Amino acid sequence: MNELQGNSTTEGGLPKRKMLFLRLKRKFLSHVWLARLEILFGILVGFTLIFVLLSTLVTKTHLLDYAKIAGDFIFTPVSKIKSSDRRVNLLIMGKAGAEHAGADLTDTMIFTSISLVNPKIVLISIPRDIWISAIRAKINSAYYWGNQKEPGGGLTLAKSTVEEIVGQPVHYGLVLDFNGFMQIIDVLGGINLTVERAFVDEKYPIAGRENDLCGGDTEFKCRYEILKFEAGGQKMDGETALKFVRSRNAQGDEGTDLAREARQTKVITAIREKVFTAEVLLSPPKLFGIWRVLKDSMVTDLGPSEAAIVIRRLIGARNNIGSNVLSEEFLENPPISGRYDNQYVFIPKAGNWKEVQAWVASLVKN
Repeated sequence: MNELQGNSTTEGGLPKRKMLFLRLKRKFLSHVWLARLEILFGILVGFTLIFVLLSTLVTKTHLLDYAKIAGDFIFTPVSKIKSSDRRVNLLIMGKAGAEHAGADLTDTMIFTSISLVNPKIVLISIPRDIWISAIRAKINSAYYWGNQKEPGGGLTLAKSTVEEIVGQPVHYGLVLDFNGFMQIIDVLGGINLTVERAFVDEKYPIAGRENDLCGGDTEFKCRYEILKFEAGGQKMDGETALKFVRSRNAQGDEGTDLAREARQTKVITAIREKVFTAEVLLSPPKLFGIWRVLKDSMVTDLGPSEAAIVIRRLIGARNNIGSNVLSEEFLENPPISGRYDNQYVFIPKAGNWKEVQAWVASLVKN
């Protein structure tokens, strides 16, 4: 019996089972402590890497500037943007781009007045065929001639020319080429609009065929395609919407420059309505896609903070945007003559722009 008890104890008088347990416990805890050290080391390394990455981003990509821009977007400080009578005015233009004839002709010109006090925006489409005596050309060539005079001078001349017509200061300019216009609509997934009147355009120019001899065809039919638009509601992709906006050789009323201006306003309204839907605003891929297109296709003198403030005001006034067209109420077509380089043009009925300026002022201030 004593022999059995002796076999169950150690020299220190502890039971063998308990001694074995203590050894296992010490061994286990040594591994646990090692594991804890490894976890702690991993956490420290992780935080160090994050710190290094953030530091690199801040120094290399100016994240602090982005934070300031985000603050400008949220708080829209008026002191950081040019304005008059608590309004900021932009000239939004659309040009053909390098792949089309008349690459720098701005066939779309829209005076845009944004209130910095109330959620209200006024859009006024300016017909491309208005004759400008100072440059002896149509208004749609002001951007081109400004760039010919000096690099970057296109925005300056276009803005000052429109100022003379509308009687309002134009603080900023923005130009988007046709490819960018199409891509934005495609990023949005198309737009929905109603075609008021059906029309056919048998001479819509095909890009790249402006000088095609068409195998000797004296009518040069290979240079054109036939466009047909039926009346009623329909969904358009970017290419179709661009053709709808640019068509200017239809028979009847839809072949006039003023009808074209009205179609432009209709398409811009459709884009605006689509942009401000939850489908787009809550979709990072669509928002990033729009940003990428604008970055690649847009020319503007808006700075980052100014652009953030403008975008914020646009979002706030998305339900209170008035679209208008400078129409035949104020314009007339003079006889084609050498005085206007034998071109179809518009001039003010009153002989000057005072009536137009009074009309614009009433739209902006009311």
